[in-house]
Amino acid sequence: MRTRTLLLTATAATTALALTACGAGDAGDSTEAAKGSTHTVKTAMGDVKVPDAPKRVVVLDTAELDSAITLGVKPVGATHADVQSGFLDYLPKDEVKGIEDVGAMMTPNVEAIAGLKPDLILTSKIRHEKLYPQLSKIAPTVMTENTGYPWKENFQVHADALGKKAEAKQVVEEYETHAADVTEALGGDAKAAATKVNVVRFVEGADIRIYGRKNYIATILKDVGLGRPAVADKAVDGFSYDVSPEKIDAADADVIFHSTYGDPKKAKETQTTGGSLWKGLKAVEDGKVFAVDDQLWIQGIGYTAANKILDELQADLTK
Repeated sequence: MRTRTLLLTATAATTALALTACGAGDAGDSTEAAKGSTHTVKTAMGDVKVPDAPKRVVVLDTAELDSAITLGVKPVGATHADVQSGFLDYLPKDEVKGIEDVGAMMTPNVEAIAGLKPDLILTSKIRHEKLYPQLSKIAPTVMTENTGYPWKENFQVHADALGKKAEAKQVVEEYETHAADVTEALGGDAKAAATKVNVVRFVEGADIRIYGRKNYIATILKDVGLGRPAVADKAVDGFSYDVSPEKIDAADADVIFHSTYGDPKKAKETQTTGGSLWKGLKAVEDGKVFAVDDQLWIQGIGYTAANKILDELQADLTK
């Protein structure tokens, strides 16, 4: 499995070097852009004409950045996440070096975006619908409806916009093979399904989240064929079932993966994991509780992140 992972990494690196974006000019309605060849992408805001191979891409969320990097496209600009490094730490440093920071994810700097003279902007309606009139005047702007759970469908939209549909097909095939290899390493379909897994997130300023079946990380667990406890079906809109530290026993499972967003004390992680309810959970008593990187498991949302998560799942569940 490790050899295969190295081969996948090498393939991704080779693809990234080999894929040189080329195409139209800057703003969507400019004369220069009109001279280049274009194709139409179906988006949450309707059909949008984009350059066949854009040169200057700006991405406004973490999923779009993961998609671009996965497909060998280095954006000229991106919003920063709420992390010290700006861009999520799981992304290869050489792949994000030199990308211009165009502001916080929820409040991008429109002037900074325009100053980069992009020929394509990628984001989602749920994040930046109100900014669409401004963004679409700067460059063709491709928005998916949402983020998170529909990440695979969104990736295909990103690939179409970037002119990388063939490369996307290869990425998906390699991921599916990787997921199947992890299932096999865990003992096969039946054994994987019999292993009930919960993902718990401690969030500063919010209740503790026990993730349901309709979110990014849940799709990866499903791809491996892992089982989920009944509490996963209590999640509001399939996303999460939120509890206080006094009800953390609802998170019990064969295996628990947990992450923290923000200060551990303010997120109630310290209080919860130090309490008797947590210590009495089956997963805790069996030594099947694993702290994971929130940036990777929750915030990343893409195939580069997903492949790294698959590796961690295999390593932890085969201990």
